[in-house]
Amino acid sequence: MNPLIKKVIMIIAPENFRDEEYFHTRESLEKGGIDVFVASTAKTAISSIEKKQVEVDMLLDDVTDHYDGIVFIGGSGAQVYFNNKTALDLVKQFNGQKKIVAAICIAPMILAHAGILENKKVTVWEGSGSDIKDFGANYTGEDVTIDENIITGNGPKSSYKFGDAVAKALS
Repeated sequence: MNPLIKKVIMIIAPENFRDEEYFHTRESLEKGGIDVFVASTAKTAISSIEKKQVEVDMLLDDVTDHYDGIVFIGGSGAQVYFNNKTALDLVKQFNGQKKIVAAICIAPMILAHAGILENKKVTVWEGSGSDIKDFGANYTGEDVTIDENIITGNGPKSSYKFGDAVAKALS
């Protein structure tokens, strides 16, 4: 691997992740020159709408901090990570190193559960706006919100914009 090329690890649920949030975000990142690696709790993940299968590069337990950023993809399946110790520890580790920590749709709730959103401006799927405030976050309702190294997107319609923001922050 070329050390000059930025690398991100995308975390997807083993099932029921949003197609647009994964495929469109990945497309934006790759267009931005970012190498994308995918992790999940299963070697093959199944998307929510189109039932596409995605082969993952590694299991969540094998993810290290050798990446420049971590990106959590939403969809109802992302809730599996709300109380997943490995996922929450990775969020804290990347954030502690001021690396990019990004999440879209319902996935910013993973960041909330990791305890990194206190007094941070964030967006999230509109149905979770009040929930994220309970964790001390300042909910913006925007398509994409950036607060220092934390980038959040509110859902499928923002996937390209979210991916572009992550790619720009990494370049």
